[in-house]
Amino acid sequence: MAKLTVRGIEALKPKDTGYKVTADRGLYLRVAPDGTKTWLVRYVVAGNQIQARLPRPYGSSGTDGHMSLAQAVAENARIQSLARDGIDFQVQRAEADRMAADAKAAEVAANAPFRTLFETWLADGVSRKDGNAELRRSFEKDVLPTIGNKPVRELGDTQLLDLLRNVGRKRGRARTAERMLTETRQMFRWAIKRQPWRSLLANGNPAELVELKQVVPQGYEPGIRERTLSASEIRELRDIFASMAAAYEDAKNKRVAERPVQRETQLALWICLGTACRIGELLQARWEHVDLKKATWFVPRENTKTQVDWQVYLSDFALEQFEALHALTGETAWCFPARQQEGHVFVKTVSKQVGDRQTRFKNRKPLAHRRNDDSLVLSDGKNGEWTPHDLRRTASTMMQALRISPDVIDRCQNHVLPGSKVRRHYLHHDYAEEKREAWRLLGERIQVILSASNVVPLQRAA
Repeated sequence: MAKLTVRGIEALKPKDTGYKVTADRGLYLRVAPDGTKTWLVRYVVAGNQIQARLPRPYGSSGTDGHMSLAQAVAENARIQSLARDGIDFQVQRAEADRMAADAKAAEVAANAPFRTLFETWLADGVSRKDGNAELRRSFEKDVLPTIGNKPVRELGDTQLLDLLRNVGRKRGRARTAERMLTETRQMFRWAIKRQPWRSLLANGNPAELVELKQVVPQGYEPGIRERTLSASEIRELRDIFASMAAAYEDAKNKRVAERPVQRETQLALWICLGTACRIGELLQARWEHVDLKKATWFVPRENTKTQVDWQVYLSDFALEQFEALHALTGETAWCFPARQQEGHVFVKTVSKQVGDRQTRFKNRKPLAHRRNDDSLVLSDGKNGEWTPHDLRRTASTMMQALRISPDVIDRCQNHVLPGSKVRRHYLHHDYAEEKREAWRLLGERIQVILSASNVVPLQRAA
């Protein structure tokens, strides 16, 4: 059999249909109608004749992804030798590719960055009510920029300590640092039970080696906030709202005048104080769940932290706030509709507006397109920053001073009730009248505070 030469290959011209010529025993060259020349081999393994195409087409130089005649002959000789030993080169190549892929995957896994662990945990390991939006926001702000690209296997407690200390001490966000430490421990506890993370955390959970006292200022009480608004601060807040509105109304050029706090925000704060609700529950409220005639507000379980339906009986004070709100947003489905899209406003909206107006307590640079002033600081700041959630605490403290029982106060706040499962299983009194009376007394107390210039704090009987 005359062997094919390079000159002979170069002389092969394309035809209307593809054809092939013999290059060597078991080696063929196929010429396609477009002139492409590819190598084919035939070999026998275990009595079965097999034909396969070599991965690179013909090229005289055997470079740039091509295979020369000499290279093809050598590869064919190797394939035929393997076949005589009962080895299919395609199976061998597939196994080699698999092993290479496994090795590459192992290398990638071994160098997996913290960011990948975080994304995997968000997808498979944690499910918050907000779709993990707040988790993502806080980690993208404070964690990922610092250690996001750090390989998990190289991450130790020192890096976490530096990161959290920067948040808790240097930036003065102790509560944020505490929460981040808790969430980081939770993520690593999840990861340490699963591959490939378990292999990368051979030294254990690095977050467990970080103690809270190492990252927060001295004297910080973990998880405890005690801020309540005094009667004078409640009146001061009312007066601030009024003075803001008056100053804006009297401004000659309203385009450049300082705008007052949005009226919807003001009403949201008063409703929080009058009902002891969570601000997030309120901002998700629909008008279909508010009955102004019956003075009730129903909060469906999907909107509550406790995943329990909650019925609020509105005092005259709280009802007045809802009626004023209805005059503003009653034409929409939502009590607090979003301006740029369908649905309710972001549940952090009011908290951000309140915080932006107490910048003396913020260890941060002024934020673009946000207010950065101290217009909502109360008592000249001597009692510290206040938040919408502090109004909920203020309301419950008022109820306590009014001698309302803790059981009723818990129900007015829709807390998870203490006690055994047996008690919760058998005791189903809804405390409707007791709650209605508690909210009535709270509303009357707020009205007294707002109508008086000097209110003597309630005292318990000796």
